[in-house]
Amino acid sequence: MQYPAAPWTLKGYAIQTLHLVDIDQVRSLIPSELNLFSLWPGKAIASVYLSYYSSDSVMEYSELIVALAVTADKGFGGWISHIYVDNENSVAGGREIWGLPKEYAQFTWQEKSVTVHQGNQNLCTLNFSQPNFAWRQTLAAPGFSKLDHNLLTFTAKFEGLMGFVGANLEVPNTSPFSSVGFNQPFLTVRYDQMILQVDAPKVISH
Repeated sequence: MQYPAAPWTLKGYAIQTLHLVDIDQVRSLIPSELNLFSLWPGKAIASVYLSYYSSDSVMEYSELIVALAVTADKGFGGWISHIYVDNENSVAGGREIWGLPKEYAQFTWQEKSVTVHQGNQNLCTLNFSQPNFAWRQTLAAPGFSKLDHNLLTFTAKFEGLMGFVGANLEVPNTSPFSSVGFNQPFLTVRYDQMILQVDAPKVISH
């Protein structure tokens, strides 16, 4: 497989949903070095992130990320429990650079929906509206991962237009991440004209 060294610069658009889920259902999805961030007693924050990165990116591909908000000695961030892309080079790079559990999947994008599946298995479908208003924003989102028993941290830097949208998420019981217990999102954000830079990871503990 051939993939560029980090950082990766990715350009395109994305939709992200935020959900409150039961802590007891998702505790087993994070390593012991991390703690779930609780916004409400007994509830953790889970996110579904669906994106398309265009040919202007280091690689062209679509991506599905399931993440949980966590805390560690080095601060707050996201732990990616499931991640799928439709580019084998991205699979290899994600696994070998960041230690992410990337798998190959297929994506079907339509004007107001996206479906992700692996062969005959439907992973999820997200239906969404268009934003009525969007504003330009820059953000930096920290993340954690593990590679060769090392706990890593890395930063994803975002620049682009943000707008709130309505959304409906469908996760079949047969989906690998149905155990997260997704209900409908309490917030959904669409990112357009997006430039995302994912930095190289740093080891924070062995």
